[in-house]
Amino acid sequence: MTRKSVSSAYLFPFILVTSMFFAWGVANNMTDTLLSAFKRIMSMTDFQTSWIQLAFYGSYFCLALPAAILIRRFSFKTGILVGLGLFILGSLLFYPASQTMVYGHFLAALFVLAGGLSFLETTANPYILAMGDEATSIQRLNLAQSFNPIGSITGVLLSKFFILDQLNVADSGTRSTLSADELASIQQAELGAVMGPYVGVAGVLFLLWLLIYFTNMPKASESDGNVNVSATLARLFRKRNYRNGVMAQFFYMGAQIGIWSFTIRYAMQELNIDESDASSYYLSALVLFTVSRFVFTGLLKRYSAGSLLATAAFGGAVFLLVSIIGGGLTGVIALVAISASLSLMFPTIFGLALLGVGNDQKMAGSGLIMAMLGGALLPAVQGFLSDELSSIQISFMVPLICLLAVGIYGLSNRSVNRPA
Repeated sequence: MTRKSVSSAYLFPFILVTSMFFAWGVANNMTDTLLSAFKRIMSMTDFQTSWIQLAFYGSYFCLALPAAILIRRFSFKTGILVGLGLFILGSLLFYPASQTMVYGHFLAALFVLAGGLSFLETTANPYILAMGDEATSIQRLNLAQSFNPIGSITGVLLSKFFILDQLNVADSGTRSTLSADELASIQQAELGAVMGPYVGVAGVLFLLWLLIYFTNMPKASESDGNVNVSATLARLFRKRNYRNGVMAQFFYMGAQIGIWSFTIRYAMQELNIDESDASSYYLSALVLFTVSRFVFTGLLKRYSAGSLLATAAFGGAVFLLVSIIGGGLTGVIALVAISASLSLMFPTIFGLALLGVGNDQKMAGSGLIMAMLGGALLPAVQGFLSDELSSIQISFMVPLICLLAVGIYGLSNRSVNRPA
């Protein structure tokens, strides 16, 4: 697989860039567990905790286009170094936020951190696609993306043992009876636990930043450094498949983040367990996601990427219906099983949308990263429905609609990128 998809000239750079997929997997899924953590720490509603995803993926939206301009003006390597720098800075900002104990300060730290991830994803995804023949580009990106959920599992384990396990058992009712000093003491210990893993990750990332800085990374594509944003965007959005790909990515992100953000809450409600125990089901979903991504990478050698995408999306919708209509352990298992379907989607949509964009690949990639705003807006809608209807189950109608939209995009590309 590696020899066919990645030439020897690109192998070491490919490994370094693939490590970025692992790194932002850690950050993404540590963030998902923060919704449950802050719900207990600060006695918040589901809608209030969804602001975590709004800050996180809102930053993706705001900084993806500047990232694309930067890498077009300079190089992929520059984009990676800037992205890692912001990632490190945002992680370190969790320390002062834990001292002030202000929710908004944590959101600001997440915004900076996610800005770094926006640079990394805008850079790394098209970089991987450019590291070889276009015919194997989607396979290559799926292979690189296969290491993202390994990072996700690492992030959940860090959150489980260093954040969720450290939460005080007092619920919102008990906390409301405590004195201001007693509540502040509990919250300070809990927010210190939230801070610890992020600052630790920052130290590891700094070593990775140094390694990439001193490595000679290939350009992988030619660019004269000129940036005409309006003309490039106009040219891109005349391409119907690209436009539809951006929308499909928006809906995919809404589905993934909505499902993963509320998996712990769903398991807690249906099985009457606490955050730490419920996170084990979330971890199981990520393990399944990881294994399935390697499986789908192999299947892409034999089947059309579009057909596999449609099959995965509609299959995931069926599992989601079981979670909505059913409940209990069956509903939780179905919710976990959806992650097998989700594993194919991001890199496949990304690769399909960029087919045929030519030298506009860097700018086109930024549009697909900006589409990750779906991961901010749609989970907020889901959280609002959960609060208003007092039903976490019914709120999963939002990701269900999203998966159907992704399936339609897959059908429109079912004859594209058929294996030779």
